[in-house]
Amino acid sequence: MTDKTEDTTAGRQSKGAAGSVQSVDRAVSVLEILARHGEAGVTEIADELAVHKSTAFRLLGVLEARGLVTQEQERGKYYLGPGVLRLAGAAASRLDISQEGAPVCRDLAEDAGETANIAVLDDDAAVNIMQARGSSSVTAQNWLGRRTPLHATSSGKALLAHQPKSVQESTLSRKLPRLTEATVTSPAELRSELKVVVRNGFATARDELEIGLHAVAAPVRAHDGKVIGAISVSGPSYRLEEERLQEVAKRTMAAAQELSRRMGYAY
Repeated sequence: MTDKTEDTTAGRQSKGAAGSVQSVDRAVSVLEILARHGEAGVTEIADELAVHKSTAFRLLGVLEARGLVTQEQERGKYYLGPGVLRLAGAAASRLDISQEGAPVCRDLAEDAGETANIAVLDDDAAVNIMQARGSSSVTAQNWLGRRTPLHATSSGKALLAHQPKSVQESTLSRKLPRLTEATVTSPAELRSELKVVVRNGFATARDELEIGLHAVAAPVRAHDGKVIGAISVSGPSYRLEEERLQEVAKRTMAAAQELSRRMGYAY
């Protein structure tokens, strides 16, 4: 008798646990629906979840009580509440681009077969805080911790292109050192190139920092959309010729998007 009672109790507990997990899954789905659409009514949410309206209403009620969703009284639509921003802010403050970027940087280096770096803006320079080497870059030099000029590197251009106008003009107002014959030293020319960087989604540098060195970089964004870093691939010009450079640019942009997602940015 005792064994049967225990089995029945265990069965009920198992079903209860499964129901709780399902409710949590549905609640998260509600938040994702509202994030995707901006706002939605009970009927719309119930349809997307494939549940009865009463179930959707109960889920919304719990989320509203926690401040995670808010209802517009006049139209009855629901949208994400301030509680979500509070949670997002807490999570974003704990995210570290070097920590989150390590696996992305390694994967990019392996995929491209070249050296991959993550750089951040430091006043008038781009500083490399993460580096990984691909199969073809065994003898490549170490860029980790190195400050590199904004106007002569792909990472520097990717960072500078997404800074406020005041920051850009401050950089352009200074003398831009000529490091090679290919270095862009004209403020007007660099200003035009930065616009192209924004339009294309990536920046390139061909023999501009060092002769024989080509590179491509894409911006990394934080949860609020602000550009907080750049991820790049660099290698010798004979391996990163124009056609391959464009192909690596696509891979670099994909890596930048992945790292941005890890930093909380929603595309």
